[in-house]
Amino acid sequence: MGIHLHSLLVGVFAGGTFNYATFNLIIAAMSAFMIRQPITVIIKVISGRRPNTDLPPARFWLLVYGIISALALSALILAGFGYILYLAIPAAPVFAWHLWLVSQRSERKQAGIEIVATGVLSLAAPAAYWIGLGEYNPLGWWLLAWTWLQSSASIVYAYLRLEQRELKQDQATGPVGSGLWKMGRRALVYTSFNLCASLLLGWANLNPQLIFIPFLIQWLETLWGITHPSIGWKPVRIGMRQFVVSTLWTILFIICWRTSRTN
Repeated sequence: MGIHLHSLLVGVFAGGTFNYATFNLIIAAMSAFMIRQPITVIIKVISGRRPNTDLPPARFWLLVYGIISALALSALILAGFGYILYLAIPAAPVFAWHLWLVSQRSERKQAGIEIVATGVLSLAAPAAYWIGLGEYNPLGWWLLAWTWLQSSASIVYAYLRLEQRELKQDQATGPVGSGLWKMGRRALVYTSFNLCASLLLGWANLNPQLIFIPFLIQWLETLWGITHPSIGWKPVRIGMRQFVVSTLWTILFIICWRTSRTN
C-alpha cells in the first residue's frame, strides 16, 4: 500500500494538477489494489488453506471493489484518458504469478516477485502525471523508473533488516570487514546504483540536477542500517522506519522535480 501511495503522490505532484480525472485515477488504483485481498482469500479457500466460511465475504468485497474500479475507469475513459488503461496490462501476468504462488503456499519471502510487482504499482506515477498534464509526456517514464528503483531498493533493504534481527550481539561488534557488509552488499548495490544513476543523469541534463538528493538519503540510510544491525527489532519498528524514509524520499523527490520544472 505504501509503495502504491508514494507512486501516486509523485505522479500527482509532478503533474501539478489535481482534477476530477485525477480523483478517478486514485479511486481506480486504490480499489484495484484492494481487490487483491479478496481474490487471494478465494484462492486460499480453493487450495484448502482457508475454511469455506471465508468465501462469502471474499466474494462480497470482490464485487464491491470491482464495481468501484469499473466506475472509476469508465469515468477516465469518458474524460479521454482511456490510454491510461494500457498501463494495467503488465499487472495481469504479475498478479497471476502471485496467485499461483499462493496456491502453492510459496508466496512468502519472495523478493523477486515483490520487486516485479512494485514495478507494476509504480505505473501509477506516469498515469497520474499524464492526467495532471492533460496529455502524454515521455517524462512520465522517468517517474516510473525512479519510483520503481526506489521501491526495489527499499524492498531489498527491508529484507536485510529482517535478516539482521536473527544476529547475535557479538556478530555485530566485530571489525568493519565482518559479515555485516557482506550481508548488506545487495542492498548497498541497489542504493548505490540509484544514487550514481541520478547523479549522472542530472549532470547530463537528462533529469533534474538535484534529483540525486532523495537517493542520497536512501543511500545514507542503507549505510547506517548495515553498520547498525536491527538485532532484536520487531518487524513493526523496521516497517515504521522504512515508511519514514520512503516518505522523506517522496517529499524530496517531488520538491526536486517541481523545482527543476518551474525554473
